[in-house]
Amino acid sequence: MAYYRAVGEIPPKRHTQHRDPDGHLYYEELMGEEGFSSDSSLLYHRGVPSAIVASEVWDLPDQTLTPNHPLKPRHLRLHDLTTDPDAVTGRRQVLGNNDVRIGYVVTGTDPSPLYRNAIGDECVYVEHGSGVVETVFGVLSFRTGDYVVIPRATTHRWVPAESCRLYPIEANSHIAPPKRYLSRYGQLLEHAPFCERDLHGPNQVLLEEGVDVEVLVKHRTRAGIVGSRMVYATHPFDVVGWDGCLYPFTFNIDDYMPITGKIHQPPPVHQVFEGHNFVICNFLPRKVDYHELAIPVPYYHSNVDSDEVMFYVGGDYEARKGSGIGIGSISLHPGGHAHGPQPSAIEASLGVEYFEESAVMVDTFAPLEFGEGGLAVEDPAYAWSWAGRGPDGDDSPAVFSNS
Repeated sequence: MAYYRAVGEIPPKRHTQHRDPDGHLYYEELMGEEGFSSDSSLLYHRGVPSAIVASEVWDLPDQTLTPNHPLKPRHLRLHDLTTDPDAVTGRRQVLGNNDVRIGYVVTGTDPSPLYRNAIGDECVYVEHGSGVVETVFGVLSFRTGDYVVIPRATTHRWVPAESCRLYPIEANSHIAPPKRYLSRYGQLLEHAPFCERDLHGPNQVLLEEGVDVEVLVKHRTRAGIVGSRMVYATHPFDVVGWDGCLYPFTFNIDDYMPITGKIHQPPPVHQVFEGHNFVICNFLPRKVDYHELAIPVPYYHSNVDSDEVMFYVGGDYEARKGSGIGIGSISLHPGGHAHGPQPSAIEASLGVEYFEESAVMVDTFAPLEFGEGGLAVEDPAYAWSWAGRGPDGDDSPAVFSNS
């Protein structure tokens, strides 16, 4: 996003000589989006940033996708998913399409390999945990509730301070705040539910020495998503200074100010980011509707153009007891499928003044398919829970939805 920062040592004028104390030139790199017609940053390296000495295949985890067919709503229990403890290589794919992929990983405390996603931006939600992400732009601290937004082709590694639960949202595009919240020059406007003060980027450079340094690169070929192991002659973390509007940052959901109304507000008021053909929203603790005849739970709704993925990350879901939905659950409601509360939940919500719950939602404008990780933790009874019975005639629990 267009929010200028300058970190470390940079020359007074861009594209001019910048030398170290011994008189050696630093190597200037322009990192820019959309063919250098959008946001960019200038980075000044001690070594040549394009100098590689080897490249070989990196075999990615299973990228297979399985269609949602026959079509039905789904419930996935992410907390039942076992993963390898590496923040990068341990990710298991849960859902995906040609625009976005959603994964999950439970880390240990060892640093990940150096990694670069050359396909698109990543927005990693930190369900639990803390640590730092080391990048060519410097170090980002992260904590529970953070979105960690990492621009495409940013070399970085995760260094957890404790076991972390991470929910990576990997785009095939760039990820930015909603356009309706931005001025024509890129400033977040007064009606936006957050502002630039809430975005935390690197504030000092990270310098490391090293030769023949391996970086895992995720990229695309005609055959699909693939990986390469590229070995750099010098360490990528050699940037003495940079400036511009393109860099990684964190944003914590506690700094999001929910938009409420006299009657129930539609899901777009909860939006925090958007990419090509998808949006990211967060549903947070908030005062609910205050019309004297308001119904705090949502009306039944059919988002005819979008699949809706809700990841439940905190709060009290008493009204969902017996449905199987709880902390760590994902619900997938496919485009055009009406979903909402059980009738009994509507009456029970009358007079409620506050919702104490947190969820991260991804809406996609193309159908989502299941990764191997999603298939591994599906609750097969969920689809029948509104009717109270399934194809075998067994009773099913009621479902309450606050999306």
